[in-house]
Amino acid sequence: TAIVEGFALRVHEARVPEALRDVQVYALDMGALLAGTKFRGEFEARLKAVIGALKARPGAILFIDEIHTVVGAGATHGGSLDASNILKPALASGELRCMGATTYQDYKSHFERDRALARRFQKIEIGEPSVEETHAILRGLRTHYEGHHHVTYTDRALRAAADLAAKHVH
Repeated sequence: TAIVEGFALRVHEARVPEALRDVQVYALDMGALLAGTKFRGEFEARLKAVIGALKARPGAILFIDEIHTVVGAGATHGGSLDASNILKPALASGELRCMGATTYQDYKSHFERDRALARRFQKIEIGEPSVEETHAILRGLRTHYEGHHHVTYTDRALRAAADLAAKHVH
């Protein structure tokens, strides 16, 4: 997720190759899409509307965090129409570009089981950064977050954040 957010930030700041200058990344909130759907077809209509809107924008890239949740999302009891089956035609035709993020475990146990969906994506495995890499990442993001939050982060605070993350975040 952080990598896609960093990519979107670089696009916004025009710090990407020329071929990516006109790209716009849109994050799909699956929970909001599912919220309040009571009747069969409501979720499908919402998702199809999102896909239609993105297909109309040439530089659009859809980002789905926790992408493994599209498998089965919105499906009715005994039905086969879920988010993954709605996405597949647009992905297969190239009308929709999509990126997703998930854990290795969720990819294996959910996403990869839908072979037709998994085939439409290029899997990129990204390991956890080391403490030194985390510290370097934080130093690189420092200026952005200092400006956004109107605070100053010392190098010592960034080092502590990297050390504590390695110790406590799993």
